[in-house]
Amino acid sequence: MVMRLGLLCHAATAAVRAAAFPADEPLEPTAPLKLALLARSVPGFDSCWSSPALRARQTADGLGLEATEEPLLRDCDYGRWSGCSFDDVQAREPEAIAQWLSEPASAPHGGESVLGLIARVGEWLDAHRDEAGKMLAITHASVIRAAIVHAIEAGPESFWRVDVAPLSLARLSGTHSRWNLVSIGAIAPDADAS
Repeated sequence: MVMRLGLLCHAATAAVRAAAFPADEPLEPTAPLKLALLARSVPGFDSCWSSPALRARQTADGLGLEATEEPLLRDCDYGRWSGCSFDDVQAREPEAIAQWLSEPASAPHGGESVLGLIARVGEWLDAHRDEAGKMLAITHASVIRAAIVHAIEAGPESFWRVDVAPLSLARLSGTHSRWNLVSIGAIAPDADAS
């Protein structure tokens, strides 16, 4: 049995454009048109999951997908940094930012550490690895990074070396013993959805 999992990053938000730690904000105003153009390019699947965040649910709706909300697919908890720009936090708390970027077990913002995020996402992935079929999960860049790190058994320090843009699709395949990274890239209109 093989599980084929697509991890789709939600569409852009104001926080993404401003390099800010996200809160539960809506998609940017141009997203619905972009999603309508991409709807035919989303790969087929047997089941669809979504982060409970507004931006993930709006992405699913914009693509015409019925997705089951999954709390384990929620974005990283950025604690008191949520809603603040990276530059503002860097100016106020340079040591805390440096610690957070270099020590995966740290959570100077009072939220979730990178290590905790990878463990949470890995738990969700491994719970589905032995299922057969195709599954799509609409989630966040941080969750997709964590999934890739877990899938390829990379060290947590590699988390920051994976770039995930809005509407990127990472494809994993899972079997009884492991996950494999198949590909990662942007969904393009009229792209091969197989």
